[in-house]
Amino acid sequence: MTIKPVRKAVFPVAGLGTRFLPATKAMPKEMLTVLDKPLIQYAVEEALEAGIEQIIFVTGRNKSALEDHFDISYELEDTMRRRGKSLAVVESIRMKPGSPVYVRQQEPLGLGHAVWCAREIVGDEPFAVLLPDELMAGTPGFMKQMVEAYQTVGGNVVGALEVAPSETHKYGIISPGKVDGRLTEVKALVEKPAQGSAPSNLMIPGRYILQPEVMRILEKQETGAGGEIQLTDAMLQLIGKQPFHGFTFSGERYDCGDKAGFIQANLAIALAHADIGPSVRAFATELLAK
Repeated sequence: MTIKPVRKAVFPVAGLGTRFLPATKAMPKEMLTVLDKPLIQYAVEEALEAGIEQIIFVTGRNKSALEDHFDISYELEDTMRRRGKSLAVVESIRMKPGSPVYVRQQEPLGLGHAVWCAREIVGDEPFAVLLPDELMAGTPGFMKQMVEAYQTVGGNVVGALEVAPSETHKYGIISPGKVDGRLTEVKALVEKPAQGSAPSNLMIPGRYILQPEVMRILEKQETGAGGEIQLTDAMLQLIGKQPFHGFTFSGERYDCGDKAGFIQANLAIALAHADIGPSVRAFATELLAK
Protein backbone atom coordinates (compact mmCIF):
# COMPACT_ATOMS: atom_id res chain seq x y z
CA MET A 1 0.00 0.00 0.00
CA THR A 2 1.41 3.36 -1.07
CA ILE A 3 0.70 6.06 1.50
CA LYS A 4 0.76 9.53 -0.01
CA PRO A 5 2.14 12.30 2.23
CA VAL A 6 -0.23 14.87 3.75
CA ARG A 7 0.92 18.19 2.27
CA LYS A 8 -2.25 20.29 2.42
CA ALA A 9 -4.50 21.42 5.26
CA VAL A 10 -7.96 22.97 5.12
CA PHE A 11 -9.08 25.47 7.76
CA PRO A 12 -12.84 26.17 7.69
CA VAL A 13 -12.97 29.77 8.95
CA ALA A 14 -16.15 31.15 7.39
CA GLY A 15 -18.26 30.99 10.57
CA LEU A 16 -19.94 34.09 12.01
CA GLY A 17 -18.95 33.50 15.64
CA THR A 18 -22.37 34.45 16.97
CA ARG A 19 -21.65 32.93 20.39
CA PHE A 20 -19.02 35.62 20.97
CA LEU A 21 -20.99 38.67 19.89
CA PRO A 22 -20.44 41.58 20.13
CA ALA A 23 -16.67 40.80 20.06
CA THR A 24 -17.02 39.08 16.68
CA LYS A 25 -19.24 41.69 15.02
CA ALA A 26 -16.31 43.17 13.08
CA MET A 27 -13.53 40.70 13.93
CA PRO A 28 -13.31 37.05 12.82
CA LYS A 29 -13.79 34.67 15.75
CA GLU A 30 -10.58 32.91 14.68
CA MET A 31 -8.71 36.12 15.55
CA LEU A 32 -9.77 35.98 19.20
CA THR A 33 -6.56 35.74 21.17
CA VAL A 34 -5.46 33.17 23.69
CA LEU A 35 -2.79 35.08 25.58
CA ASP A 36 -0.81 36.78 22.78
CA LYS A 37 -1.75 34.72 19.71
CA PRO A 38 -5.02 34.41 17.80
CA LEU A 39 -6.67 30.99 17.68
CA ILE A 40 -5.97 30.61 13.97
CA GLN A 41 -2.23 30.99 14.54
CA TYR A 42 -2.17 28.13 17.05
CA ALA A 43 -3.88 25.89 14.48
CA VAL A 44 -1.60 26.96 11.61
CA GLU A 45 1.51 26.40 13.72
CA GLU A 46 0.20 22.94 14.61
CA ALA A 47 -0.18 22.13 10.89
CA LEU A 48 3.24 23.46 9.93
CA GLU A 49 4.87 21.43 12.71
CA ALA A 50 3.24 18.35 11.16
CA GLY A 51 4.94 19.03 7.81
CA ILE A 52 1.98 20.65 6.05
CA GLU A 53 3.21 22.69 3.07
CA GLN A 54 0.06 24.45 1.87
CA ILE A 55 -2.45 26.22 4.09
CA ILE A 56 -5.98 26.56 2.68
CA PHE A 57 -8.40 28.93 4.39
CA VAL A 58 -12.09 28.57 3.54
CA THR A 59 -13.31 32.05 4.42
CA GLY A 60 -16.40 34.21 4.22
CA ARG A 61 -17.03 37.93 4.11
CA ASN A 62 -15.39 40.22 6.68
CA LYS A 63 -12.33 38.00 7.17
CA SER A 64 -9.74 40.54 5.99
CA ALA A 65 -8.12 40.75 9.45
CA LEU A 66 -7.29 37.04 9.24
CA GLU A 67 -5.73 37.47 5.80
CA ASP A 68 -3.73 40.50 6.96
CA HIS A 69 -2.41 38.59 9.96
CA PHE A 70 -0.46 36.17 7.75
CA ASP A 71 0.78 38.86 5.36
CA ILE A 72 3.68 41.31 5.50
CA SER A 73 2.97 44.46 7.52
CA TYR A 74 5.34 46.98 5.98
CA GLU A 75 4.57 49.91 8.30
CA LEU A 76 4.77 47.84 11.48
CA GLU A 77 7.94 46.04 10.48
CA ASP A 78 9.66 49.21 9.26
CA THR A 79 8.85 51.02 12.51
CA MET A 80 10.09 48.10 14.62
CA ARG A 81 13.26 47.86 12.54
CA ARG A 82 14.02 51.59 12.90
CA ARG A 83 13.50 51.33 16.66
CA GLY A 84 15.91 48.44 16.91
CA LYS A 85 13.26 45.91 17.93
CA SER A 86 13.45 42.25 16.97
CA LEU A 87 11.13 41.19 14.15
CA ALA A 88 11.18 37.53 15.21
CA VAL A 89 7.70 37.72 16.77
CA VAL A 90 6.10 38.78 13.45
CA GLU A 91 8.46 37.11 10.98
CA SER A 92 7.46 33.69 12.29
CA ILE A 93 3.85 34.34 11.22
CA ARG A 94 4.60 35.17 7.59
CA MET A 95 3.82 32.41 5.10
CA LYS A 96 5.89 31.59 2.03
CA PRO A 97 4.61 33.01 -1.30
CA GLY A 98 1.63 31.01 -2.56
CA SER A 99 0.50 29.98 0.89
CA PRO A 100 -1.98 30.54 2.42
CA VAL A 101 -4.60 30.10 -0.28
CA TYR A 102 -8.02 31.64 0.31
CA VAL A 103 -11.32 30.34 -1.08
CA ARG A 104 -14.83 31.56 -0.26
CA GLN A 105 -17.75 29.67 1.17
CA GLN A 106 -20.56 31.85 -0.17
CA GLU A 107 -23.30 30.29 1.96
CA PRO A 108 -23.21 28.88 5.51
CA LEU A 109 -24.13 25.32 4.52
CA GLY A 110 -22.10 23.40 7.09
CA LEU A 111 -18.64 21.94 7.70
CA GLY A 112 -18.92 19.40 4.90
CA HIS A 113 -19.74 22.14 2.41
CA ALA A 114 -16.85 24.29 3.68
CA VAL A 115 -14.38 21.44 3.15
CA TRP A 116 -15.84 20.77 -0.30
CA CYS A 117 -15.19 24.41 -1.27
CA ALA A 118 -11.44 23.59 -1.16
CA ARG A 119 -11.75 20.67 -3.61
CA GLU A 120 -9.92 22.32 -6.54
CA ILE A 121 -6.90 23.16 -4.38
CA VAL A 122 -6.80 19.82 -2.57
CA GLY A 123 -6.96 17.95 -5.86
CA ASP A 124 -6.24 14.22 -5.74
CA GLU A 125 -4.25 14.24 -2.50
CA PRO A 126 -4.94 13.31 1.10
CA PHE A 127 -5.45 16.39 3.23
CA ALA A 128 -5.84 17.52 6.82
CA VAL A 129 -8.73 19.51 8.28
CA LEU A 130 -8.21 21.60 11.42
CA LEU A 131 -10.97 23.49 13.25
CA PRO A 132 -9.34 26.51 14.93
CA ASP A 133 -12.05 26.66 17.62
CA GLU A 134 -10.41 23.57 19.09
CA LEU A 135 -7.11 24.51 20.70
CA MET A 136 -5.07 21.33 21.15
CA ALA A 137 -2.12 21.84 23.51
CA GLY A 138 0.51 19.12 23.49
CA THR A 139 4.11 18.27 22.58
CA PRO A 140 4.39 17.33 19.81
CA GLY A 141 1.24 18.93 18.42
CA PHE A 142 -1.80 16.77 17.77
CA MET A 143 -1.60 16.95 13.97
CA LYS A 144 2.03 15.84 14.05
CA GLN A 145 1.00 12.89 16.21
CA MET A 146 -1.81 12.08 13.76
CA VAL A 147 0.43 12.34 10.68
CA GLU A 148 2.92 9.92 12.23
CA ALA A 149 0.07 7.46 12.87
CA TYR A 150 -1.28 7.99 9.34
CA GLN A 151 2.11 7.14 7.84
CA THR A 152 1.74 3.71 9.42
CA VAL A 153 -1.90 2.86 8.63
CA GLY A 154 -2.82 5.13 5.70
CA GLY A 155 -6.43 5.78 4.77
CA ASN A 156 -8.38 8.16 6.98
CA VAL A 157 -7.41 9.15 10.52
CA VAL A 158 -9.57 11.31 12.76
CA GLY A 159 -8.70 12.74 16.14
CA ALA A 160 -10.15 10.91 19.13
CA LEU A 161 -10.55 12.13 22.68
CA GLU A 162 -12.15 10.46 25.67
CA VAL A 163 -14.99 12.43 27.27
CA ALA A 164 -17.28 11.64 30.17
CA PRO A 165 -20.24 9.42 29.15
CA SER A 166 -22.56 12.24 30.23
CA GLU A 167 -21.00 14.46 27.52
CA THR A 168 -21.22 12.15 24.50
CA HIS A 169 -24.54 13.56 23.27
CA LYS A 170 -22.76 16.82 22.36
CA TYR A 171 -20.29 15.37 19.85
CA GLY A 172 -19.61 13.09 16.92
CA ILE A 173 -18.78 9.73 18.52
CA ILE A 174 -16.68 6.82 17.23
CA SER A 175 -18.10 3.30 17.19
CA PRO A 176 -14.87 1.40 17.90
CA GLY A 177 -13.43 -1.81 16.53
CA LYS A 178 -9.94 -3.18 17.17
CA VAL A 179 -7.74 -1.09 19.46
CA ASP A 180 -3.95 -0.94 18.96
CA GLY A 181 -2.38 1.42 21.48
CA ARG A 182 -3.67 4.90 20.65
CA LEU A 183 -5.16 3.76 17.33
CA THR A 184 -8.78 2.63 17.27
CA GLU A 185 -10.44 1.11 14.24
CA VAL A 186 -13.54 3.10 13.32
CA LYS A 187 -16.55 0.89 12.57
CA ALA A 188 -19.04 3.77 12.38
CA LEU A 189 -19.56 7.39 13.37
CA VAL A 190 -22.59 8.65 15.25
CA GLU A 191 -23.39 12.37 15.28
CA LYS A 192 -24.63 13.54 18.71
CA PRO A 193 -26.16 10.25 19.91
CA ALA A 194 -29.05 10.39 22.37
CA GLN A 195 -28.05 10.38 26.03
CA GLY A 196 -27.09 6.86 27.09
CA SER A 197 -26.95 5.42 23.55
CA ALA A 198 -23.36 6.30 22.53
CA PRO A 199 -21.26 3.37 21.22
CA SER A 200 -18.18 4.69 23.09
CA ASN A 201 -16.90 7.80 24.84
CA LEU A 202 -14.47 8.69 22.02
CA MET A 203 -15.37 12.00 20.41
CA ILE A 204 -13.77 13.70 17.37
CA PRO A 205 -12.10 16.97 18.47
CA GLY A 206 -11.87 18.85 15.16
CA ARG A 207 -8.83 17.15 13.60
CA TYR A 208 -9.01 14.98 10.47
CA ILE A 209 -6.77 13.41 7.84
CA LEU A 210 -8.96 12.42 4.89
CA GLN A 211 -8.54 10.87 1.48
CA PRO A 212 -9.63 12.93 -1.57
CA GLU A 213 -12.53 10.54 -2.30
CA VAL A 214 -14.47 12.32 0.44
CA MET A 215 -14.71 15.34 -1.90
CA ARG A 216 -16.58 13.27 -4.50
CA ILE A 217 -19.01 12.18 -1.81
CA LEU A 218 -19.50 15.75 -0.58
CA GLU A 219 -20.24 16.78 -4.17
CA LYS A 220 -23.52 14.82 -3.98
CA GLN A 221 -24.08 14.94 -0.23
CA GLU A 222 -27.55 15.92 0.88
CA THR A 223 -28.17 18.06 3.93
CA GLY A 224 -28.24 16.32 7.29
CA ALA A 225 -28.49 17.46 10.89
CA GLY A 226 -29.35 21.15 11.24
CA GLY A 227 -30.12 21.44 7.52
CA GLU A 228 -26.36 21.50 6.80
CA ILE A 229 -24.03 19.33 4.72
CA GLN A 230 -22.30 17.28 7.41
CA LEU A 231 -18.70 16.07 7.05
CA THR A 232 -19.54 13.15 9.35
CA ASP A 233 -22.17 11.86 6.87
CA ALA A 234 -19.61 11.86 4.06
CA MET A 235 -16.92 10.17 6.19
CA LEU A 236 -19.38 7.39 7.03
CA GLN A 237 -19.41 6.39 3.37
CA LEU A 238 -15.63 5.82 3.40
CA ILE A 239 -15.78 3.34 6.30
CA GLY A 240 -15.36 -0.19 5.00
CA LYS A 241 -13.98 1.04 1.68
CA GLN A 242 -10.74 2.53 3.02
CA PRO A 243 -8.79 2.13 6.28
CA PHE A 244 -10.38 4.34 8.92
CA HIS A 245 -8.94 4.94 12.39
CA GLY A 246 -9.26 7.25 15.35
CA PHE A 247 -6.08 8.41 17.05
CA THR A 248 -6.26 9.34 20.72
CA PHE A 249 -4.74 12.68 21.70
CA SER A 250 -2.24 12.82 24.55
CA GLY A 251 -2.58 16.46 25.54
CA GLU A 252 -5.12 19.07 26.55
CA ARG A 253 -8.09 20.17 24.47
CA TYR A 254 -9.82 23.52 24.95
CA ASP A 255 -13.14 24.20 23.24
CA CYS A 256 -12.62 27.86 22.38
CA GLY A 257 -15.93 28.04 20.56
CA ASP A 258 -17.41 28.09 24.06
CA LYS A 259 -16.90 31.05 26.40
CA ALA A 260 -15.95 28.91 29.38
CA GLY A 261 -13.49 26.89 27.29
CA PHE A 262 -12.01 30.07 25.88
CA ILE A 263 -11.36 31.48 29.37
CA GLN A 264 -9.94 28.13 30.51
CA ALA A 265 -7.52 28.12 27.55
CA ASN A 266 -6.32 31.63 28.36
CA LEU A 267 -5.77 30.72 32.00
CA ALA A 268 -3.98 27.43 31.26
CA ILE A 269 -1.67 28.95 28.61
CA ALA A 270 -0.93 31.92 30.87
CA LEU A 271 -0.07 29.68 33.83
CA ALA A 272 2.39 27.76 31.64
CA HIS A 273 4.05 30.98 30.42
CA ALA A 274 7.50 31.47 32.00
CA ASP A 275 7.25 35.27 32.26
CA ILE A 276 3.73 35.79 33.56
CA GLY A 277 2.82 32.37 34.95
CA PRO A 278 3.82 33.06 38.58
CA SER A 279 1.91 36.37 38.80
CA VAL A 280 -1.20 34.89 37.16
CA ARG A 281 -1.09 31.92 39.54
CA ALA A 282 -0.78 34.22 42.54
CA PHE A 283 -3.74 36.31 41.33
CA ALA A 284 -5.90 33.23 40.68
CA THR A 285 -5.07 31.79 44.11
CA GLU A 286 -5.96 35.09 45.78
CA LEU A 287 -9.19 35.35 43.76
CA LEU A 288 -10.29 31.83 44.67
CA ALA A 289 -9.61 32.49 48.33
CA LYS A 290 -12.16 35.33 48.46
